Amino acid sequence: MNPHYLQAAKTTVTRDVNRMDTETGNIYETIAILGKRANQIAVEVKEEINHRMEEFTVSGENIEEIYENREQIELSKQFERMPKPSTIAVEELMHGRIVFRRPEPGVKEAQ
Repeated sequence: MNPHYLQAAKTTVTRDVNRMDTETGNIYETIAILGKRANQIAVEVKEEINHRMEEFTVSGENIEEIYENREQIELSKQFERMPKPSTIAVEELMHGRIVFRRPEPGVKEAQ
């Protein structure tokens, strides 16, 4: 797990909008960038939790044989206590850790 993810606020924090759009000059562009970064973080976290949960999978034919694993529960709680991806993205923006680039004028961006 990325240690920068754990440094983000876990509760609601009031942000100064004027400080958020200093790099882009446009708050709407900043919000779009934050949304894209939050999606990237969510995918990273989901892949990580899926990878770590694979260790606990039981390859048995009988579903009734599956039991709760204490380590699995602790891992789940750890991921539930993490800050939300959008909060992490805002924190990265405030510390200058988000890199973005604008497409060249007249060049269509591939989807």
